[in-house]
Amino acid sequence: MSGLILDLFRLSNRLIASGDRLVADLGLTSARWQVLGSIVAAERPQPVAWLARDMGANRQNIQRIVNDLEKEGLVGFRPNPHHRRAQLVVLTEKGRQTFEAAMRLQAPWINRLADGLRIGELEATHRVLLALRHRLEEEADADAPG
Repeated sequence: MSGLILDLFRLSNRLIASGDRLVADLGLTSARWQVLGSIVAAERPQPVAWLARDMGANRQNIQRIVNDLEKEGLVGFRPNPHHRRAQLVVLTEKGRQTFEAAMRLQAPWINRLADGLRIGELEATHRVLLALRHRLEEEADADAPG
């Protein structure tokens, strides 16, 4: 298991570096792209804290990225009817176009990565990763104050 975790760290670093190169010409980084993707994937606009939770990330880091995206006109803020201070994050038209451009670049990249891998292997790997994530989330929830 330790070897698997070390390889996952290495893989994560390689994915981030490769993603950074892939979307650099769009003015994005992997982190910015991931935040845009989380906004797109959400069923409705969410505050930064919810985006961070869904991403399994630190709220302060996501807030910094969202602030940068807002300065570049890729996201905006909308009042939150449920919480005065926690504004909702929304994509602008520029943000949507940028995200869509990133996804057009992603398709051939993903296809190259998947080349030669069998569907069953990918599905089994996905199940293992989800089980590990679920265990880590349960552990974090058990350790959370409250």
